[in-house]
Amino acid sequence: MDAVTAVPPYQTLRVRNQDGICFMQIHRPEAQNTIDDRLIDECSDVLDRCEDAATIVVIEGLPETFCFGADFSAIRAAQGVMRGPEPLYDLWMRLTTGPYVVISHVRGKANAGGIGFVAASDIVVADATATFSLSELLFGLIPACVMPFLVRRVGFQKAHYMTLMTHPLDVSQAAAYGLVDAYDANSDALLRRHLSRLRRLSKTAVARYKRFSSALGGAVAASRPLALATNKEVFSDPRNIEGIMRYVDEGIFPWERP
Repeated sequence: MDAVTAVPPYQTLRVRNQDGICFMQIHRPEAQNTIDDRLIDECSDVLDRCEDAATIVVIEGLPETFCFGADFSAIRAAQGVMRGPEPLYDLWMRLTTGPYVVISHVRGKANAGGIGFVAASDIVVADATATFSLSELLFGLIPACVMPFLVRRVGFQKAHYMTLMTHPLDVSQAAAYGLVDAYDANSDALLRRHLSRLRRLSKTAVARYKRFSSALGGAVAASRPLALATNKEVFSDPRNIEGIMRYVDEGIFPWERP
């Protein structure tokens, strides 16, 4: 029987540790698994605990939604006055550079900031229901913090196309882009096959390799100042905030008229 280690209770996550594998499930069913400040802080706390204890980190969502991006209701409640983008960008950097293999297990919708978690991962497995989209431009926003990670994974033109078109990619398209590494109707079995191989790796070897691979692809760190500045610019535009608030209050998209 594999040993399962207890973890502190979290409000936005369900976490369990099992023989050097940390399973971190985003669990905000009441908010479509969107990202708020508490989720970012709790994910960061989990990664703090994984620095020494975990060789593999598995990020999962709900069966219908992996992660749908920013919590517009939280933005509405804050009247557009939000914490800066630095904690979320740095969280994704930790996934990219940290001393553990990060696997995103995607079922259902991954949108906007959800793509940040996917693109920052080392390996992405998915089931047949998975879809991947960047909806930011529909609201006058830009996936500024997502782009460095997405470009690193799929290349500039594919990330550029996803940003401009805004429509979802199905799992076969995402695999063709290189955003998904493997998919199957039974993604749980697919994940288990990956874990059975990856758990043979030593944490020391993984940490050394991640340091090496991060140094080879240094664009994520180099792009941080520009990504953060651009994010702050679009989220400080009152027209964009007004559009977000109207969408939350009335369900009307920015291009629609009341």
